Amino acid sequence: MKYKMEELVPVVAKLAEEYTGGESTSITYEKAQQLMGAVVYCIGEAERDRAFSLLEQGGRSAKEAYYLGLECVERKTRETLALYNELMIHFCSYENECLNDTVVKGLPEFFKWYDCRYEPQNTILTLDYPILADNPKRLGIDRIHDYVLCIQLEQRFLNRFSQKYIMEVLSGYNKDYRSMIDNLCEVVLGNLIDHMLAGKDLSASVLNQEEYERLQEMIRQEELGALREKLKKVINEMVEKYYDGDKQLAQYLGYAVDNISVRMKTVADNGNLVGYWG
Repeated sequence: MKYKMEELVPVVAKLAEEYTGGESTSITYEKAQQLMGAVVYCIGEAERDRAFSLLEQGGRSAKEAYYLGLECVERKTRETLALYNELMIHFCSYENECLNDTVVKGLPEFFKWYDCRYEPQNTILTLDYPILADNPKRLGIDRIHDYVLCIQLEQRFLNRFSQKYIMEVLSGYNKDYRSMIDNLCEVVLGNLIDHMLAGKDLSASVLNQEEYERLQEMIRQEELGALREKLKKVINEMVEKYYDGDKQLAQYLGYAVDNISVRMKTVADNGNLVGYWG
């Protein structure tokens, strides 16, 4: 951010005046910090928005940049709420409490309490359900917008299969899957990768003992780096075949490759791959 502190203080003072309704010129140190955070957050939003690229040319004051950024925050909040409402039309938690509590119960609370003007940097929620591409450095509506997009991609991936199939895989992975705090996509993806590496159709039932043993031996002989590359290729082939080559989905699922490859290599080397992914 190109603005100096002396340029930001008057903007914070004006925001403090609005916050107190002009009835007081005194606010706590903590509140002043919060309002400064709000100003910095909104200016950052303006600087990243293509519509306001003139900021890079130094053509706007800190006050103008703040109010332009505030517009960006308010617009992104409306857009994210629209994305959330669209998501909920066909949303399924597969009876997983963590996913349900975060998306169905938690996110509406965010939209209820989010303060674009005085505390846009507050994410409010802990977002307990883990997504594959989380970035905790993102705050406020930026973090929630990213989160909703990721959940949309997960739902697109999972909805390709029947609810019965997904829950069977989850149950095979963890009998207490309803209360587990794991990413559902990673579990299902691991199961599908097993099938594809074994040359079985995704709609097939679980691998038999002989197929698991062959797969386990193959993984044992692979270096971790080579296995990682093989998994990336398998995911891209699956997305191309079953999801019309959705590049966003392929990229998102690709974030699970490192974790899945390490887990597969570890359990295969220890002779425990059979049924590991459900």
